[in-house]
Amino acid sequence: MTVFKTLDDADASGKRVLVRVDLNVPVANGEVTDATRIERVAPTILELSKKGAKVILLAHFGRPKDGPTPEFSLKPIAQAVSKVIGHSVQFAEDSVGDKAAEAVARLKNGDILLLENTRFHKGEEKNDQAYVEALAALGDIYVNDAFSAAHRAHASTEGLARALPAYAGRTMEAELQALEKGLGNPKRPVVAIVGGAKVSSKLDLLGNLVQKVDALVIGGGMANTFLAAQGVNVGKSLCEHDLAATAREIMAKANAANCTIILPVDAIVAWHFEANAPFHAYGLDAIPDDGMILDVGPQSIERIKAAIDDASTLVWNGPLGAFELHPFDHATVAAARHVAARTKAGHLVSVAGGGDTVAALNHAGVADDFSYVSTAGGAFLEWMEGKPLPGVDALTKR
Repeated sequence: MTVFKTLDDADASGKRVLVRVDLNVPVANGEVTDATRIERVAPTILELSKKGAKVILLAHFGRPKDGPTPEFSLKPIAQAVSKVIGHSVQFAEDSVGDKAAEAVARLKNGDILLLENTRFHKGEEKNDQAYVEALAALGDIYVNDAFSAAHRAHASTEGLARALPAYAGRTMEAELQALEKGLGNPKRPVVAIVGGAKVSSKLDLLGNLVQKVDALVIGGGMANTFLAAQGVNVGKSLCEHDLAATAREIMAKANAANCTIILPVDAIVAWHFEANAPFHAYGLDAIPDDGMILDVGPQSIERIKAAIDDASTLVWNGPLGAFELHPFDHATVAAARHVAARTKAGHLVSVAGGGDTVAALNHAGVADDFSYVSTAGGAFLEWMEGKPLPGVDALTKR
């Protein structure tokens, strides 16, 4: 595993510690509606505060186009952070310049300060050296606890890590350890479950996984593309028929790498894309021309469970069916609960991530029973695709 410095290596007492966190949380009517990302970074913030650091939080919020705008201000988020961590959080109305410098100068050991949205400055996303230096002037050391932003080479994620002594926060540390167990240096056999709507959005992912895992379960709408590529009539199902040749190439690559691809052997078909629509289970040789595959069938579920039973490590991205519509959530829920049971019994290391995946595992009531569930979205997907993550690479011990 790549070696990183962690908070265990940092002498933070009395130091100004710039901490990159992910506070890009959903807000409605000025109130945070889901504090999960704040909860994830709370341990790092509180540990540094208790060690006597002057904790200076850096974060982005939304995608502001034209500099400072009230709707993208982090000011309301400061109150939410304070509530979650049980500690007052001060706020500075800029991330650099006089307002930021004055706010930092007022800090006492143990104090916590949130700087305004880093994306209000164009230098953030451009990783501009002048902006990096302006940020670095506010701190003595840098801690990155935002894996979810680590796939971007921005000033506050990559530039600062090269400008100051850099450390991984506790959430970043936990994420990197989990990912190492998932694909970096996993206990074999490794099974991946990949679902979702479209093959086109996960070509890099599939291409990387077939070279790293022992078996690959493909579900969701993307399975229809693979089935159609093998000559199966998928009726009116969501299917990218133009990617048939690509699907066959991925299957050939898997075969060459001794990776078993597990596709559905039966399907749940409905005639309307809506909750509680009438449905019927069909074998693949009998899919009606006017039907839509909305979930994998009972035989497929048993086959997926058998693959899970054979695995020592499992990585998961994407649902197996239209899980947001009952009863087409059945396969996703059944597989998720089977993974959770195997994990709790100590037979499986399970790592999952991606927006729909987190929602599906929460829906199944088992997110807390997996070894690790990443809330990182794009960064988690790029890691599964085998792409370098600039914010992580910059933390490597030098």
